[in-house]
Amino acid sequence: MGRERMAKHLETGEWGEGHAERFLRGQGMKILGRRVRFGPREELDLVARDGEVLVFVEVKTRRAETFGRPMASVDRHKRAVLSRAAVHYLKKLRFRGLHFRFDVVEVIGTVEAESPVIRHIPNAFTLDPRYQLPF
Repeated sequence: MGRERMAKHLETGEWGEGHAERFLRGQGMKILGRRVRFGPREELDLVARDGEVLVFVEVKTRRAETFGRPMASVDRHKRAVLSRAAVHYLKKLRFRGLHFRFDVVEVIGTVEAESPVIRHIPNAFTLDPRYQLPF
């Protein structure tokens, strides 16, 4: 993959995450973190609070719907990576007894477009059973 294409890919991802963040804020969520990393491969796109529920958000940005649906790219491996990152987050902040969920936000469009299509899938999947809660 050339540098020019990679730069465009990163730009599109950041653009999609920004739209997802604004969308979730509009839904009344409080954004607690963006691109939260634990190690080289574990990243949470957004961490938010929806009332008393902690929400780990995976953002999927697509140029068009023909490039696939969001849940197709959140396969078993990706769910395991997100689960591991969420457990690290919970351990770090010592959230005892706090309810949490995993959401997926799909952003369809391009950086040049006026308004993307945004779809929110709350409670899209559960914690991978291989990972235990810290408390």
